[in-house]
Formats: sequence, structure tokens, C-alpha cells
Amino acid sequence: MANYRINNHAQTVMLAINFEEQLQEGTFEYTLHHLIDKYIDLSSFDADYQNDKTGRRAYHPATLLKIILFAYSKGITSSREIAWCCQTNIIFIALSCDEQPHWTTIASFVSSHFDAIKSVFERVLLVCDQQGLLGHELIAIDGCKMPSDASKQWSGTFDELRAKRDKIRTRLDFALKEQMRLDAAGENDRAARQEKTAQSLARASDKIDAFLKAEEPRMGQGKKPSEVKSNITDNDSAKMKTSKGVIQGFNGIASVDKKNQIIVDAQVFGAGPEQHALQPVLSAIESRYEKLSINSNGDHKDITITADTGFGGEDNMKFLYEQEIDAVIPDNAFRSRDPRHQHRLHKPERKRKTKHALIIPASEFTFDPVGLTCRCPADKEMRLIGLRDDQHGNSKAFFEGYLTDCRSCPKRENCMRHPDSADDPKGHGRQVSFIKAKAKSYTEWMRHRVDSAEGREIYAHRMHVVEPVFGNIESNKGLNRFSLRGKKKVEGQWLLFSLVHNIGKLQRVAQIAA
Repeated sequence: MANYRINNHAQTVMLAINFEEQLQEGTFEYTLHHLIDKYIDLSSFDADYQNDKTGRRAYHPATLLKIILFAYSKGITSSREIAWCCQTNIIFIALSCDEQPHWTTIASFVSSHFDAIKSVFERVLLVCDQQGLLGHELIAIDGCKMPSDASKQWSGTFDELRAKRDKIRTRLDFALKEQMRLDAAGENDRAARQEKTAQSLARASDKIDAFLKAEEPRMGQGKKPSEVKSNITDNDSAKMKTSKGVIQGFNGIASVDKKNQIIVDAQVFGAGPEQHALQPVLSAIESRYEKLSINSNGDHKDITITADTGFGGEDNMKFLYEQEIDAVIPDNAFRSRDPRHQHRLHKPERKRKTKHALIIPASEFTFDPVGLTCRCPADKEMRLIGLRDDQHGNSKAFFEGYLTDCRSCPKRENCMRHPDSADDPKGHGRQVSFIKAKAKSYTEWMRHRVDSAEGREIYAHRMHVVEPVFGNIESNKGLNRFSLRGKKKVEGQWLLFSLVHNIGKLQRVAQIAA
């Protein structure tokens, strides 16, 4: 015969809980708790609260930050669910000291404190630098397009929105006439449904009409900007093409340091193309580094910047050239010029007719088509012989190495077709030529940087620096859409998820709570 233990649900048990003991060392919540309490100055939130004379006491920003960041780390983005966790989950209870804020308080905190959240992001970034997590060697920039709390059905140019409004009004007139007919026929139920339909159509028509009167047509980027689609729900968002189809949302740009994949800048832009985002992002990184005295012993321009082809464009390349920023940003055709990818193009392999098969190719030389300068693989400046057209009508720039440099160069045997000619007083150094663009082209300057062996090696780091960050935020943290409206609010949410990523790095690499 079975003998079971008795379960008595009518009994009362008193449990003594120490909040700090629930935060086990080495966990994310432990690092989050000690980081906010000991390292982060939260005085930037004080300006948002004016309740010292009237009103009830507010929840402390440290409490709300802890529960929100911990919830985001677990893939919980719903304010209602976070509020429920503060009542039922022991880790949330420990982080909040058994405070139970209403879900509206949590939602308001996320959407109303952009400047303070940005300040916290910068303070955490400073801690990352003090802990040695920033390498100051390479920063990779990329974008992640996500839908937001806006419907793409309410998008369109002003002409398209007017046509949509007129179409709705036509349907409204029909619905009103149908309601009157049904009322006269005594069909009250069907008439009531038509009345609800007419009210819904009237609200939609009024919504479009109010938007057209209050807003101006939204113009795109470029030298000759044309009108782009506006959105009635959230006019800061935009329609974007992604691998999963067309979405209405924002493009979250992240700038990631190579050493430990720390996010050094996080912004959102309401546009699919990324060309216009490069200069604001680089300016933000530079100003933040100067403000926080990050890399104060070095030069910010010594940090290599790399981004994908979406950040290209003549204006951006001109900006990089004039600011002397060390950057590698390829164009759309860079892979077709890369010998490592030639086998994918299904072209027959070209064989050298010369017996000097090991000669260093011209692609290993650093050519500046803007300044018309060239440096050899030994980093020696070469002499410009002149400019002339070849048999195909292409303008080419011809360079020659100085004999004094070529004679003593350790690469001479593999660089010159006739190495002995360097010893002849009447001989010539290594000669190379490059096709020069008909106009002054900064894109051509970047093309030569990307096609060099060093440029290809640098760009190869981009994917494994920035793509895992997006994978962590989207897959591990569960951010697959922005839940807010407006650029400032969405950027605040993007900064909070970037904070979660950086704090996770501090948890695994640094020892801030020891």
C-alpha cells in the first residue's frame, strides 16, 4: 500500500529573504546591481522630476533601470509583463527591493528619459574603457532594420494620401446612404453595422486630413531631394526593404569596438539608405570620446573605421579624405575585383605570360587618385612621371620608384622585373600605372584602399565584429521590433538594449563587482 507525504495548502510559512543573497556573483543581475549602485551617476534623471514640493515620491531611477535592463536581458519587453515579474519573480523582487511599480510607470520611464538614458550609456562606456575592454584599434559600423509601432498601410506621399482620403470619403458617402436606406426599410441591425462602418471611415478620413494640414511633405536625402513617403502613425519612421520584406520602422546603427565587441555608439535613423548616417555617427563617436576623455593618450584618427557598402558615396568618401580618417568602406563591385572571389565569377583564369610570376602586382601599391600620389609596398613615396591616355582612351597616372629606394629595398627581387637595373646609374626604379578618374573622385581613392592587401584584411574583420552584436540583441535578447513611436523614444530603447549588451560584456570579462 502506498504511503505519501501530506501536502497541506492551508498552512502558513514565513520565509526570510535577503535580497542581496538572491543576486549570485557572476550573474548578469549581480553585475547590473553593483554597476548601477557603485559606478553610475544617476543625477541626470533629477531634472525630469519636479516633485520636491508637491506630488508623491517617485520610484528611484536605479530601481526602474535595474528591472528594465534585467527584463530586456531576458527578452521581456512588455511593460505589463515586467510589472507582473516584480510581483512574482524573486530576482525582480530583489533588484527592486520589493517595489512594485505600475506598468504605466515602467512604460513612461522608457519613453520619457532619453537624455538621462544616453548619459547612463556613456557612463557604462567609460567603465568599459577603464576596465580595458576597448581596444581603440578598429570600429565596425553597421545597421539593423527593425519594424516599429507604425503601420505601413498609413504611408504614402501627400498625393497618395489625398487619393486615399478621397477614396475613404467615397466609401463613407456610400455607407451613409446605405444606412439611411436600411433605416427606412426597418432593418435596424444592418443599419447599426453600417453606422459603425461610417463612423470608422469618418475617423480615418479626419485623421488623414488633419495630418495633411499639420505636416509638410517629407523630403529624402541627396543633392536633389525628392518627396518620400510620409507615415501618419509615426512620421519619423520609414518604409524599408529587408530580407524579410518591406517594413515600416527604423534603422538601428551600432558602432562596435573590435577588441571585446563593445558598442561605442547607438543611434536610429528613419530611412533605409545608410549613406546619410555615416557622418553623424563618426561625429558622435569623436565628441563622446573627447567628452569622456576616452583614448586620451592616442589620436581618434588612428582608429580604423570600417563599414559595409551601404555607407559609401562620394560625399562620405570626401568627408573621410578631408578629415584624414583611416577608413575602409568598399563599393558594390569590390568582390568582383578581389582575386579570392574570382572562382565564383566563372571566368577563365588568366595566366601570366611573363616569366616573373612572383612580381608584386600594382594592387599592392597605395595610390591616391585625389592627391595623385603613390607609395610602394615598402611605404616609400614614388615619383609621378606624368599623365597620359592608353590605347583604350583611359587617363592613366604613371609612377616610378626612386633608384636610391629601390637599390636598398629588401623586396627588390620580387618587385622589379629586372632587379639588376637598379644598380645601373641610368636605370629605372619600379614603375606602375593606375587608371585615373576623369574627374576628382574620392570614391576612386577608397577603391584603391579597399583593393589593397591591407584593405582587404581590415574589411575582413567587419563581419565578425558587428554582426554577432546584432545576433545577440535580436536572437538572445529578443528585440525583433521597436515598441515605441518617434525617433527620440525609439533611440532610447535602442540605447537600453545596447546597455544590456555592454553590461553583459562587463559581466563576462571585467571584475567590477569584486
